[in-house]
Amino acid sequence: MYRVVAENISTERDASAFYGHSMELSSGLSRDTAASTSPTLGQLLKRVGDVGEEATGGDETPVHDQVLVDVGEPRSIPFVLSFNNLTYSVKVRRKIALPAVMRGQRRRSPTEVDSLDGESFSTKTKTLLNDISGETRDGEILAVLGASGSGKSTLIDALANRIVKESLKGTVTLNGEVLESRMQKVISAYVMQDDLLFPMLTVEETLMFAAEFRLPRTLSKSKKKMRVQALIDQLGLRNAAKTVIGDEGHRGVSGGERRRVSIGIDIIHDPIILFLDEPTSGLDSTSAFMVVKVLRRIAQTGSIVIMSIHQPSYRIMGLLDRLIFLSRGHTVYSSSPTNLPLFFSDFGHPIPENEDRTEFALDLIRGLEGSPGGTKSLVEFNKSWQNMKKHTSNAEPVDRQGLSLKEAISASISRGKLVSGTANNNASPSSMVPTFANPFWKEIAVLSKRSITNSRRMPELFGIRLGAVLVTGFILATMFWKLDNSPKGAQERLGFFAFAMSTTYYTCADALPVFLQERYIFMRETAYNAYRRSSYCLSNVLVALPGLIFLSFAFSATTFWAVGLDGGFAGFLFYFLIIFASFWAGSSFVTFLSGVVPHVMLGYTIVVAVLAYFLLLSGFFINRDRIPSYWIWFHYMSLVKYPYEAVLQNEFQDPTKCFVRGVQIFDDTPLGAVSTAVKEKLLENMSNTLGVTITNSTCLTTGSDILQQQAVTDLSKWNCLWVTVAWGFFFRILFYFSLLLGSKNKRR
Repeated sequence: MYRVVAENISTERDASAFYGHSMELSSGLSRDTAASTSPTLGQLLKRVGDVGEEATGGDETPVHDQVLVDVGEPRSIPFVLSFNNLTYSVKVRRKIALPAVMRGQRRRSPTEVDSLDGESFSTKTKTLLNDISGETRDGEILAVLGASGSGKSTLIDALANRIVKESLKGTVTLNGEVLESRMQKVISAYVMQDDLLFPMLTVEETLMFAAEFRLPRTLSKSKKKMRVQALIDQLGLRNAAKTVIGDEGHRGVSGGERRRVSIGIDIIHDPIILFLDEPTSGLDSTSAFMVVKVLRRIAQTGSIVIMSIHQPSYRIMGLLDRLIFLSRGHTVYSSSPTNLPLFFSDFGHPIPENEDRTEFALDLIRGLEGSPGGTKSLVEFNKSWQNMKKHTSNAEPVDRQGLSLKEAISASISRGKLVSGTANNNASPSSMVPTFANPFWKEIAVLSKRSITNSRRMPELFGIRLGAVLVTGFILATMFWKLDNSPKGAQERLGFFAFAMSTTYYTCADALPVFLQERYIFMRETAYNAYRRSSYCLSNVLVALPGLIFLSFAFSATTFWAVGLDGGFAGFLFYFLIIFASFWAGSSFVTFLSGVVPHVMLGYTIVVAVLAYFLLLSGFFINRDRIPSYWIWFHYMSLVKYPYEAVLQNEFQDPTKCFVRGVQIFDDTPLGAVSTAVKEKLLENMSNTLGVTITNSTCLTTGSDILQQQAVTDLSKWNCLWVTVAWGFFFRILFYFSLLLGSKNKRR
């Protein structure tokens, strides 16, 4: 049996001993059978790259000379991805053309078809993809080209199942069978255009965490490390392995290295299909070539690689197997790069000898787009040219060895692909591999470790928050130093508690950017089932709790004894618990907002406004029984109400503690300025009138009286504590549902 292979790829190299033996996930095939097949990415991670560099000197495009090689067995299990008649439209608002309105032109009905923008108040339908068809197979790179707005990214999204089924017309099949959404998530990976990575993790750590997420728990730690090391070599990242990714404030890897890391985290489990949205965007020519060279190696291990690219260089074109040129959602060319000269020659626009083929094609397409007829002539010519090519082609269809999709995936798994799952005998292809590679608790452990590692390398973030809490506590402690038990002291205690409780919530606002910065990393990872959303929520809680406990203790210790609060050690312990509960509820509230608000500044505005409303209706400025009935519902929703009432009860619960004695009853009244003798005479007269003896030592107001005056009678202090804690859990649950509903990452 003969087949065509690239001359610079050696098919007779020894397979990696590690992936040839240790990483086989199915023992259904004998050693002889496994040895006769071509190694996958896991087996040839390093070999393919070394062979390519030997053949090209390390930086040149491989020469795709075709030779006939006699092989006994097919190179790999064949996979063919076909897409037929893909059409996708969206509704957009028409712009209002004021000059047309002022001229009194007839207003068009919503049902009228109009190609001009802005001539009606109604919406119109804009077609982003129009009857797109094509196919690609394992071992190949399919590149989608076109100008900005041509539909490149939309086509990639359509093939990657990132458009809701109701909106996309047409079919996408793998080996003739329609791909289910759950199955496609497991066997494919999607690399976004932006490099979404944790800035303070090294390249090696980033890939290792990806391995922990995507590779099964049954695989030992040492084997996962070997997998990562092999992938680092294959991606050409050995020199940058110990370098942090970096961001605007921290120096890290280069743009090309960052892009290769982004690719690496999505191919760690060796997917069958790899989608990439403009992987060379923003890179220089050499870096872009290195990225595509890596993709070439990935394809040669038996994967299907589909990517969009804006304008590839001559060297990159030598690495591509199939091209699709798009123009405003239409296919204007679909074939191999070698057929470009023949195609445009037949169209009547031959490519000059010394001109770059891609540049010529794109320039011609842009020129036609600006002409009155647009690219309609080229679209029609492409259809007729494709039909003619089908009639004249004698190529035989790919031999799939009579395997169904389930059997092909199962055989592919047994040869090292899709190391996140194990083949079984279930009837459904989607049940052959698990939805998630690891159990619930393992995901929580890995997510927590990653978050702690990233945060530990930016101690200034927690340091600033701790500093803010300590400075606030110090100011409050010195402002309310050793309050006495006079009427003024009681009133000042109320002010201290109101400000202290509200401060704990305001200092939680710094949690807002945390998820906003991680949002797109989270969406990328959960889109292809790296971990469960519930695991992310719980790990977020576990990572946040130690910091909240430390902040609570720091604030409590700074203020409790300095202000002279009551209750001794038991009182301090409850004070610490209610401060911690306040931090917990505030952090949960802000975390929930970060899940529903897309921008930091908008989030801060909402946090500040809502917390101000909570404080206003907490019962400090106006007692509960004085709040208008139409606002009383907000009083019970106030997060400040419950900790405020809890600390009041903790302070004023002692019935023997007196805050107003004898003549102190005249303080804060016009009579407070008169002499003590006059006050005593007034007390004597009051005693005679009331028939009760009132002297300077008589207690007139206890802590219980103050609680009655403040209308703090609904709940006990412990119930207030539990309600505050419950608010925190409530907002964490809302955060989970916001992730569940808001991270589908699909176009409508």
